[in-house]
Amino acid sequence: MSTNQENQELEAKWYVIHTYSGHENKVKMTLEQVVENREIQDYIQEISIPTEQVVEIKEGKKKVSEKKLYPGYVLIKMVLTDDIWYIVRNTRGVTGFVGPSSTKPFPLTDEELMIMGLESDWEPIIDYDVGDSVNIIHGPFDGFVGTVEEIDTEKKKVTVLVSLFGRETPIELDLTQILRI
Repeated sequence: MSTNQENQELEAKWYVIHTYSGHENKVKMTLEQVVENREIQDYIQEISIPTEQVVEIKEGKKKVSEKKLYPGYVLIKMVLTDDIWYIVRNTRGVTGFVGPSSTKPFPLTDEELMIMGLESDWEPIIDYDVGDSVNIIHGPFDGFVGTVEEIDTEKKKVTVLVSLFGRETPIELDLTQILRI
């Protein structure tokens, strides 16, 4: 790394890299090896492939498996320098960074980080209160209408009462999953 780049403040941000389909794990392992070999942990701080657990029932047996939330994409928390951009961009299996320009990667916004479940200092603007009616706009209950029962700004969660099968059922959601009616 050049002295000029080392003197700049090391502020890591999350970026999204596009990979060949099915190469996400290989790209992650390769990048982790490069970070270790070149001792650039201060520049590439974290590499993530967001997954969720999926329960399937096959032949009467319950099977839990991991499913990639964003197939073909890897999230990387890094300090963007010319050298680091070159290293990541030229890793086997990487087709480029996600963003409006192929020459300059754009970091994820705080709202995008929150939606993806990554760290964020983002403070949401809450324009609803306990007792208000809201529309659920994202997730398995998309399209449902409910009533706000509890708001937890620290965890950035909200509990909404939704009518399911004729009963009021509390559902915990992210603050970004609802809109006030």
